This record gives sequence, structure tokens and C-alpha cells, in this order.
Amino acid sequence: MANLLTILAILFIALMVLVPLIERFGPQPSPEQQSKIRRWILPLVGLSLALALFKSFMD
Repeated sequence: MANLLTILAILFIALMVLVPLIERFGPQPSPEQQSKIRRWILPLVGLSLALALFKSFMD
């Protein structure tokens, strides 16, 4: 149990450090790229929810 908590703590700290660094120094997508990504997000979220629902009914 202690190993699990240690791993979770390390992952949390890494995320707290890496996310701001990636936001600051990462490449900024153009408005065209953002619109392409935005168009795909909701259908993919809906598909993943439908697949999760299907999987939960099959178990």
C-alpha cells in the first residue's frame, strides 16, 4: 500500500510541474488547428461514453 501511495504522490508532483511547463513552452496551435480539434472532441467523447456504457452492460 505504501508503494502505491508513493507512486501516486510522484505522479501528482510530476503533473504539477510538467503541466505548467508544457503550457508555457509548448507550441501554440493555430486557430485552424483548434477548430479542427474542437470539431472532433464532442463526437469522440460521446463515442467513448457509449462504449463504456456498452462495456458495463456486458460485464
